[in-house]
Amino acid sequence: MRNLEKLLLEDPYSMDKQKKNLFFKNYLNELTLHHSDNSKEYKKLINYLGYSVRKKHEIDKIPFIPVRLFKELKLLSVNKDEIIKVLNSSGTSGNKTSKIYLDKKNSLNQVKVLQKIMNKVLGNERLPMLIIDKKIKNIDRTNFNARIAAINGFSLFGRDHTFLLDEKNNINYVELNKFLSKYGKNKFFIFGFTSFVFENLIEKFKMNKITLDFKKAILLHGGGWKKLENKKISNDVFKKKIFKKFNLQNIFNYYGLVEQTGSIFIECKCGYFITSNFSDVFIRDSNFNLLKDNQKGFLQLISLLPTSYPGHNVLTEDIGEIINTKKCSCTIKGKRFLVHGRAEKAEIRGCSDTQ
Repeated sequence: MRNLEKLLLEDPYSMDKQKKNLFFKNYLNELTLHHSDNSKEYKKLINYLGYSVRKKHEIDKIPFIPVRLFKELKLLSVNKDEIIKVLNSSGTSGNKTSKIYLDKKNSLNQVKVLQKIMNKVLGNERLPMLIIDKKIKNIDRTNFNARIAAINGFSLFGRDHTFLLDEKNNINYVELNKFLSKYGKNKFFIFGFTSFVFENLIEKFKMNKITLDFKKAILLHGGGWKKLENKKISNDVFKKKIFKKFNLQNIFNYYGLVEQTGSIFIECKCGYFITSNFSDVFIRDSNFNLLKDNQKGFLQLISLLPTSYPGHNVLTEDIGEIINTKKCSCTIKGKRFLVHGRAEKAEIRGCSDTQ
């Protein structure tokens, strides 16, 4: 799996369809073999399917596992003493959360790939960063939930970090004005979960309490769409409200799972998520059959990064749709897709039948 190092030297959206299919076929078969040899639980799952890891299969025939299994099983492909941190998915009180086990190699590759992708959004310079959250104290550096992991991960690409909220979750206009007076006339980076951004910047924010606007900012936001769906706020409405209030045009939505941290999907200017050199997506129906472009079904996510745990090929409980590239005017290479939210009462119980 040394080819990943070579791929890290390229533009993250450089591979055409033919080259990518060949690379992914070779790499993912090798990665599947690695996990089968090193994870007892994963080996049991694919043996149950009668799947042969010694043969080279097409990408869409390589077995995927339901993302829910990370809540039920301890899935790791390295020795326990090699684990340096554990990521936990977000979850409501009383519900199980996914646990993702990272060794040094896996963690480092996540950072490298995330940096490649973020450089396309922010440029190569670390920008002053405004975080739409409160400062998190007493962080356990070995055990993160999804929110803390995201803030810490994206903070690597900013500097002079300023948190919008105080300890009581009120907007700290004093600190914000200090930040804007210092950096507001040039490009700066705003990061936050979508629901936090909407609640604080759109619903609560008082424009008469700041001295400069946000028109030079780049806003990256993701997750937290469920609360907005309940308020009938679409992605398009969200952007229009942000633009109307702050004159902010550079707004990027991102999609990703804690189970595949690092290989996130960034929204293009046409409003579609795009796969990078390190990721791919398929859409499947409730019987796990592949669907064609412009058909809605369960999102299957593929990532080249997971080596310390078998998260390279997972079926999510999110409904997605691959969009024909002809509908997008952007020239970036990669599949275009939309995410339509979580499936109603989704619970994908078993492994795929890939035969």
